[in-house]
Amino acid sequence: MHPAPEEPISETREEPLADIPGSRPLSRRAVLCQAVTAVGLTAAQAILSPLRADESSVPTDPTRVPGTPPTLYGHRSLFEKSERVVESWWGSFTPLQDLEGVVTPASLHFERHHNGVPLIDPSHHRLLVHGLVDRPLILSMDDLKRFPSVSRLVFIECSGNSGPEWRAPTGQTAQQTHGLTSTSEWTGVRLATVLKEVGVKPEATWMLAEGSDAAVMTRSLPVADIVEEGLLCYAQNGEVLRPEQGYPLRLVIPGWEGNTCIKWLRRLKLGTAPFMTREETSRYTDLMPDGSARQFTMVMEAKSVITTPSGGQKVRPGFIEVRGLAWSGRGSVMKAEVSTDGGRSWEEAQLQEPVLPKCHTRFRFSWRWDGEETILQSRCIDETGYVQSARTALLAVRGMNSDYHNNAIQSWKISREGHVTNVQV
Repeated sequence: MHPAPEEPISETREEPLADIPGSRPLSRRAVLCQAVTAVGLTAAQAILSPLRADESSVPTDPTRVPGTPPTLYGHRSLFEKSERVVESWWGSFTPLQDLEGVVTPASLHFERHHNGVPLIDPSHHRLLVHGLVDRPLILSMDDLKRFPSVSRLVFIECSGNSGPEWRAPTGQTAQQTHGLTSTSEWTGVRLATVLKEVGVKPEATWMLAEGSDAAVMTRSLPVADIVEEGLLCYAQNGEVLRPEQGYPLRLVIPGWEGNTCIKWLRRLKLGTAPFMTREETSRYTDLMPDGSARQFTMVMEAKSVITTPSGGQKVRPGFIEVRGLAWSGRGSVMKAEVSTDGGRSWEEAQLQEPVLPKCHTRFRFSWRWDGEETILQSRCIDETGYVQSARTALLAVRGMNSDYHNNAIQSWKISREGHVTNVQV
């Protein structure tokens, strides 16, 4: 539908814009004046907020100093410094050791890009669904938002999370070793709803998902395995997606490696076989010791990490509440266990609600440190009975050639001085 032509605006005549009972009609000039005032107030807030947020001007008694006015978009306290760690041009790591609960703030959700973050006008963005379907469709964002919506808390983890730890204990903190995973509440349309709308042909067993970034990121996905849980998401943690998380549309496959959750989604094509794109042949395969490569190993296995105490932190003898995160792409976390003696013995930790399938689950363990050098570890047991493995067990099967799907047990060494460092045992 073409928009109606705009009427010329008179420069001399001021017509009432609306009749509101009990009030005088507003002229265009009055509306413009109010708009200018609002813009001025917003600009003033933008200027004053940083000035008032100077630590040197923090009042001794905040009850004697007027606070700052409301803002158009919220800001955290100037005393909070937690940030993502940016790794070159391709991504950033979530500060797991600084977070509470299981939901990652959108501003701290890890990033992984293949050619930067595109700038996309949502009014022009379209999703093409075609291939082996009865009714190919081109959907605008407004079209997608007319479908019934759903929301779900799930984690996303990059398949390369902890990858450098295969060979040596390289990361200094939990952020650096495990920070390519985050949990959010994702909101959108069920993939099954859209596929039902187009009418998928019986012979269509694979689907190509394609992004709008400069890399034109693509992955082949087996339809039967994803159709029920897959989401076409336009919102995260209660607001629209951020650009680095796929604005305006992202595919989310709960429990699957992050690269299958195509960001800036623009195309879904149904076919009879994998499309063998660059990203699933030259990358995202598991190279085995005999030189063969496993393909389409997309599910993220059970994994955990202690975030307190963890690398870069310092503790003192006495009571310590050991805290961490556990998760599994196979379903719910059934149990998290903690070892305070380098894996010789294990004790069950307390799981903190909510415990949801394919979502980060927080665990806690009460411990009294005697001041002697020791090694802390955690392991996850999921609802399938899978027990997170030690690094040596994984290497015995997979060798040293893979950079993906490292879900080995993480070890943190506590020195007699209380310093916590990353080690391998």
